[in-house]
Amino acid sequence: MAVDPSSLSVRVYPDPVLRRRAEPVELSDEVRAVARRMLELMREEEGIGLAAPQVGLPWRLFVTHVPEGDGRSATDSPPTAESAPCVYLNPVISEPDGELKALEEGCLSLPRIRGSVLRPPRVTITATGLDGKVFTRAGAGLLARCWQHEQDHLDGVLIIDKMLAIYKLKNRGAIRDLEADWAESGRSR
Repeated sequence: MAVDPSSLSVRVYPDPVLRRRAEPVELSDEVRAVARRMLELMREEEGIGLAAPQVGLPWRLFVTHVPEGDGRSATDSPPTAESAPCVYLNPVISEPDGELKALEEGCLSLPRIRGSVLRPPRVTITATGLDGKVFTRAGAGLLARCWQHEQDHLDGVLIIDKMLAIYKLKNRGAIRDLEADWAESGRSR
């Protein structure tokens, strides 16, 4: 089944595609075109990351751009930002390091929902780029958090599954509203 990148849009909870585990993807011109469209959507939505399941594709692919600023730098060791947008095919996160830290996260697929999620402050990622080469990078701070958030999407996990209990309670009404909007639009689960 061919994918028309121009038809892609951000899927919103409780769309079932957000709960499916994504499958490995092979680099192709179609994958490159989808990745470019995902970068456009991420910018349009003012996000810092977007995973393929969020646009309805069951692929192990995500894009990120954690810009420099607010104390974030691409030259930190390990970096806490990226100097340019990046595409990650079949990413694997390893080497979590440091005491878990709770920070507030949001998600393009969960509009109006924010909550603190515990994550390690430093991780390593290994993935394939659009050039077909495998790369490994270490990241810290918001960059590491973004990678972990997007990796969760590839496994069908959302921030509402991981946020601290007080935020689950706080967002209960907004979650019910999203579920009601989904039901009213005639979509089935």
